[in-house]
Amino acid sequence: MESSSPYPVGSPEIVVFDLETTVPNRAGQRFWVLEFGAITVCPRKLVELDSYSTLIRPKDLSAVALKSGRCDGITRGAVSNAPAFEEVADKIFSILNGRIWAGHNIQRFDCVRIKEAFAEIGKPAPVPVGMIDSLGVLTERFGRRAGNMKMATLAAYFGLGKQKHRSLDDVRMNLEVLKHCATVLFLESCLPSVSNAKWCNPSTIVTRSRSNGKLPCREENSRKSPPSTLGYQRAVPYTRGSLGKMAVGVKDLVCKAQETTSFNNLLKHSHSLLR
Repeated sequence: MESSSPYPVGSPEIVVFDLETTVPNRAGQRFWVLEFGAITVCPRKLVELDSYSTLIRPKDLSAVALKSGRCDGITRGAVSNAPAFEEVADKIFSILNGRIWAGHNIQRFDCVRIKEAFAEIGKPAPVPVGMIDSLGVLTERFGRRAGNMKMATLAAYFGLGKQKHRSLDDVRMNLEVLKHCATVLFLESCLPSVSNAKWCNPSTIVTRSRSNGKLPCREENSRKSPPSTLGYQRAVPYTRGSLGKMAVGVKDLVCKAQETTSFNNLLKHSHSLLR
């Protein structure tokens, strides 16, 4: 995986990676790495720069199921001719070492499996310069609004499709989930009414009937318009009287702030336009 990074040389790249492994079904069994997948990401633009994935043949092929319960799952036949871990260890080391590691639940699972795999072949494991575990970050910042914090649940929440449980597909989905969560959090920081749920409880107003201008025809929920009384009203947000009161209030604030009466000319001009 060669870097084509557009940012300064020496800045650590982000590597989003994922492992697919066997699942022990009884005490004493171990995890075997079956697939490694990773993408390098530009931290300034969050775009994919490069990718790498490989199936891995475990020493104990009997630990791999003959058939998978998933349509795209890894079977014994799929890995029987794949390279052993020691054959791809140098490549994996070059991808991970000295970079920022990112992934979902990597601190408790993937990082442990990487260390185990390198220890088994007697080679030093790669070392990150930083860690972004999306499970911990999103639990703390985004919360459990999507339900549980599994990648499949988060992806479904944002309409990103079904998790395939294949390394390269999952890391790309992980990146998209992070982008979506970050966008929501950014919007909430810019629009506090969103996070305070003010937009979810709009006021109920009654609109006039077009037939006679007096009777209500239906109810609308609006977050912009205040409640209005029944009967015909001009199709403007505020009546002339309420606008005048609002203008007077604005006049007082501006004059106090600027200690000047120059606002009077603008105010007279606005009243003349409303006549």
